[in-house]
Amino acid sequence: MQGKLLDHDVLKDIAARYNKSVAQIILRWDLQSGVVTIPKSINEERIKQNADIFDFELSKEDMEKIDALNNNERVGSNPETMTVGFE
Repeated sequence: MQGKLLDHDVLKDIAARYNKSVAQIILRWDLQSGVVTIPKSINEERIKQNADIFDFELSKEDMEKIDALNNNERVGSNPETMTVGFE
């Protein structure tokens, strides 16, 4: 599941219209939706792109298109079943 959104046609179309990467569109959607996101990368160019999301705003229509992609699937660990390794 992780990474699949980067190849989604809806997100690719939106990214092309804003001249941004799909990852930037996702991060901007998170920001506008009030979702706390901590992007990570060791790639210098991606780190710069992750920070370059404050010079545009997604339209209401684009926000709704992205909202419609929700399948209620988890891409990370489930916090309810995750163990932290402390004894």
